[in-house]
Amino acid sequence: MTLATTQPTYLTAALYKFVSLPDYKALQAPILKACQDNHIKGTLLLAEEGINGTIAGLPEKIHALLTFLRCNPRFKNRFADLEHKESFASEHPFYRMKVKLKKEIVTLGVPGVSPTKKVGTYVKPADWNALISDPEVMLIDTRNDYEVDIGTFKGAIDPRTKTFREFPEYIAEHFDKTKHKKVAMFCTGGIRCEKASSYMMDQGFEEVYHLQGGILKYLETVPEAESMWQGECFVFDQRVAVKHNLEVGEFDQCYACRHPLSPAEMQSPQYSAGISCPYCFDKTTEDKRARLIERQKQVMLAKQRGETHIGEKQKEE
Repeated sequence: MTLATTQPTYLTAALYKFVSLPDYKALQAPILKACQDNHIKGTLLLAEEGINGTIAGLPEKIHALLTFLRCNPRFKNRFADLEHKESFASEHPFYRMKVKLKKEIVTLGVPGVSPTKKVGTYVKPADWNALISDPEVMLIDTRNDYEVDIGTFKGAIDPRTKTFREFPEYIAEHFDKTKHKKVAMFCTGGIRCEKASSYMMDQGFEEVYHLQGGILKYLETVPEAESMWQGECFVFDQRVAVKHNLEVGEFDQCYACRHPLSPAEMQSPQYSAGISCPYCFDKTTEDKRARLIERQKQVMLAKQRGETHIGEKQKEE
């Protein structure tokens, strides 16, 4: 008897572009319809500063949507050079499709900062190792603390920020444009460090670099034997984390607090699937714990019926 192997079926595309979209509200409906027509799920954000998001579906449907975005005359060629990063999964990483309107496609909270006006130097993954090996370069991980916990570049500074909004305050307290002459930054897909580079140049830092395509492009293109990346890279979908060549990693996630968990952490007595983990065990109220227990019960019942519960692997609100 030959056991069937599960082949990757769904294509995940991570994309973003800083571009002036004064009519972004009018773009919401046609983009959502195109996604629905192609049976695509995920989340796209639209703001006056551009587009950002991750979507997944059958490969031919994802490419049809990307062609729609890049070639539709309604978008006036503003997405013509839209780049994306691909990975595959055997299960669909999303449960629904949303196109949201936002003030920013990545929230820094500082008015006027725009990579379309001013931006740091883009560094290709092939040139990244040489840059961050320079002892004069201050390397900053612009991601949130729980993302950094499971992997980062060797020698990177971890600001321990909870949200990207805290980044300006961290820079103000720890960096001096007269002392820190070379600054390099990176993030998951390139969007946060691109905007961070714009902010730092506005603050008077002159030599600012950021990783083009982010960690994902680095892991995709740089051979593991040459890599300076340590650990896994957190991603905002049901894969939780990826490794070199964008293979699915070993980390899972606590769906009570969203913190990524290693296999060892899931052996902790404080870990209970869908209810608690070592990071939130002592922080969960009895009322919330009761809700989480009931939700997990419904998830398990849905699995027994061969269904996917809508609350599975989603953040408790």
